[in-house]
Amino acid sequence: MKFALGYQLAGDGETFFSDTVREFGEHIAEIYFPWMDTATCRASITEQRGFVNWNAQNILESDLSAYKDMGIKLDILFNANCYGEEALSLKLANRIVSIFEHLRNSVGGVEIATTTSPAIAHIIKDRFPDVEVRASVNMRIGTVKGMQYLSDLFDSFHVQREYNRDLKKIAELRDWADKNGKKLVMLANSGCMSFCSGQTFHDNLVAHENHLDDFHNIKWNPHVCWKYLEKKENWVSLLQNTWIRPEDIGNYEKYFDVVKLATRMHSRPWIVIKAYVERKYNGNILDICEPGFGPAIAPCVIDNSKFPEDWFQRTTACSGNCESCTYCTSVLEKVLVDLNTGKPWKTAVSQDAGNAGKRKNRK
Repeated sequence: MKFALGYQLAGDGETFFSDTVREFGEHIAEIYFPWMDTATCRASITEQRGFVNWNAQNILESDLSAYKDMGIKLDILFNANCYGEEALSLKLANRIVSIFEHLRNSVGGVEIATTTSPAIAHIIKDRFPDVEVRASVNMRIGTVKGMQYLSDLFDSFHVQREYNRDLKKIAELRDWADKNGKKLVMLANSGCMSFCSGQTFHDNLVAHENHLDDFHNIKWNPHVCWKYLEKKENWVSLLQNTWIRPEDIGNYEKYFDVVKLATRMHSRPWIVIKAYVERKYNGNILDICEPGFGPAIAPCVIDNSKFPEDWFQRTTACSGNCESCTYCTSVLEKVLVDLNTGKPWKTAVSQDAGNAGKRKNRK
């Protein structure tokens, strides 16, 4: 098993991400990256609110050439959720073709293209048949039927992340993929809420992020996840999400040759790849996820070293009926630690309440 890392553009004099790639190069199969200001599922790497990094293209191409020389495959992203009025246009097709031709001349081309758009998949298949076309995780393909419908356009599929802990489902998908000459990829460290009902809305916002700043917008938090986690009783949902602990990643080797790690926006990609390469992480499990919800539960953390030994077996045999099961709630009581006291959060809260009562009685 090897890993796919999300590219980060370093500023002048910064080499942290490139250093990470060099350090763990033997464990990295792919680098996935956006092209300049082309819409993807993250913010533009070249422009923020009108401020442009004019060196971005030179830095990106230099980095891509270096990774290619290391034997790492390049995966270009066209995975925005919406391309607006250009979705079926010749303009978009011409831009895609132009980017591919430029990259072929500047860095020797790309091996993979990941997209959410069947139209873009068609364009690439038609013009660049040697490139592996991959269905984005944002397409939420988690069934054999879902792969069958698009088998003429895609060579590989990201498995819908909500099925990361369903080994029976993954085995079923892998069986079909093997029989039909397709590949499967898993995203291991997504911090997103499982089956999030706000994902499509959020993905559309990101796709049009450069245009949102042109408007006087309403004062309202559009992020379902952050609002939901404002209530402590909802924190158990963090354990019911789709991430896989580094300690458990070895159980997926028979299903996936490449596992994707979300690092495009992560502040410390080094700790993410290190954790999964070493298959061990001592710290807040939320800190190696993207997005990471650490600030939402501060000063508490979810201590990865305190998970029970049966965590993987229980969660991969789970019926998914969270409303009638208390397992994750019982685990949260063990792993949720108050950094101020070093004690389990529930214990710390009950002791604080008891101490407050004693102080009140003394008065």
